[in-house]
Amino acid sequence: MVMFFTITPIAGSDHPLVCLPAGIKPDTVVTSERVMSKGSTAIRKVTVSQLLTKLRARCKKGKLVDGKSREIYFYRLVGCWGNPPDDYQELLEKQRNEIVRLKKKYTVIEIPCNQDGDPRKIS
Repeated sequence: MVMFFTITPIAGSDHPLVCLPAGIKPDTVVTSERVMSKGSTAIRKVTVSQLLTKLRARCKKGKLVDGKSREIYFYRLVGCWGNPPDDYQELLEKQRNEIVRLKKKYTVIEIPCNQDGDPRKIS
C-alpha cells in the first residue's frame, strides 16, 4: 500500500520557501558574477534561496517578508532580446520607473531573463 501526503504551508511559517510566488523557484538565478578561482574564471551564481537567507526572509501571514518585515516582491526583468524591438528603450524606461515605484513599498528582487548565469550576456 502506497500513501501520499501533501504538506500544506502554514501561513505563519518561518521557512520562506513555502511562500514563494508561482514561477519563482529556490534555484532561480538572481545575479551572477565572474570570479577568479585557481587561475581560471568561474561564474558564481546567487539564487533566490541564497538571497532569501541573506535577507533573513520568512513567511508572515502568508506573505514573504525580509528581516525588517518588509514584503518581498519578485520582478522579472525584460531585455534578453536577440534583436530588440523598436520600442525597447521605452520598455526599459517603463521597467526602471516601475522598479523605482515598487522599491518605495517592497524589497524588490529583480529576476534577470538570463538564467544561465553568464554575466557577459545582455540581461
